[in-house]
Amino acid sequence: MSHFAISSAALSRKLRQFVDTEIIPNEGILAQGDNLARELTLDLTRRAQQAGLFGSFYPMHRGGRIASLVEYLPVAEQEGRSEYGPGIFGADATLDVYMLSHHGSASVKQRFLTPLLKGDAVSSYAMSEPDSIGSIPATMQCQARLKDGQWHVNGRKWFICRAQLASFATVVARSADGPVNESLSMVIVPTDAAGFKVVRPLPLLGRYQGQNELLFNNVTVPEDYVLGIAGQGIALMQKRLALGRILRSVQWLGLAQRSFDIMCERIHSERGELARLADKQLVRARVYQVYRAITSARCLLREAAIKFDAGLPNSVEVNVAKLAASDAVSEAADSAIQIMGAEGLADWSPLSGIYRAARTTHILDGADDALISTVGKHLLQAHFAIQETVEMNKAVA
Repeated sequence: MSHFAISSAALSRKLRQFVDTEIIPNEGILAQGDNLARELTLDLTRRAQQAGLFGSFYPMHRGGRIASLVEYLPVAEQEGRSEYGPGIFGADATLDVYMLSHHGSASVKQRFLTPLLKGDAVSSYAMSEPDSIGSIPATMQCQARLKDGQWHVNGRKWFICRAQLASFATVVARSADGPVNESLSMVIVPTDAAGFKVVRPLPLLGRYQGQNELLFNNVTVPEDYVLGIAGQGIALMQKRLALGRILRSVQWLGLAQRSFDIMCERIHSERGELARLADKQLVRARVYQVYRAITSARCLLREAAIKFDAGLPNSVEVNVAKLAASDAVSEAADSAIQIMGAEGLADWSPLSGIYRAARTTHILDGADDALISTVGKHLLQAHFAIQETVEMNKAVA
């Protein structure tokens, strides 16, 4: 793999051109999700690799081109300008590349990481369960028990991205009894293992977006297919969340900016001039509001990324940025559709898919209500700690 360092600005320009000329004209085919779509995705992935646009934020020693998350943000935004960009550019695998690189055994790296780096494998992350509360890990019921040097995995997972095409799944499972922070593990399960089954696809809002329900029926894998050390599942989940929410959120900003561009192009088009759209105050207000939402989310994501790069705690920053990015893509898609009229609702319009994807962002990767509650709790705790310190200093003085 002959990857080389490149400036964030230069890479962003190359990515935008590739997305605009190679991916966007083919979105209608890619949306079908059939064999032709899969063949086209593979072809576009190979062309992206040849153009030096694949795996940009993989670890530098694994072929990545961008060293810091802050520098990667504008690159990721261009990768996300199309719903299909993150898959084609290998960005969907970035989180798993990092997890396997830092926490995988030698055999895991050889069997799963190496093909993932080459674009020859698809990864998935199996956490949510039908009978548990997604935001409460203690309610998980899927089990992975070690016996005679093998993990025996049993349980169900659902709303799992890319599982139908995946080569392996990172499964969060209960590996022991006791406190949740000592009893969950992440186990790598190849999808060709006996007992692994994709039960059914799970369309969202009338459209299949790669989500599936999975069954693990006494699936056995070697002992060293666990990530890190058994029982460290909660700590590893937190590491995934910190980076994963930032990566997904900045990709949503790519869709938000594209929706903004579509809206402005319609306003300045012949049809827009005929309707005098640019002269209408409500139209101007939408342009302003969407611009503010996108710009604000960018700034919040940058703050979260700066702390990530510095190794500082950033859970509040990450969650606020995720909420802001979700709001931005939703407001941008909705406003663009309002300006486009019925045409924006049509299946042939990219706004139709973006609008549906935008609504899922308020639930997937952390539901709004749960994140808002968590952020509010942390902010109140931080404020109380500051006030307590002030009072103690007064008492000492």
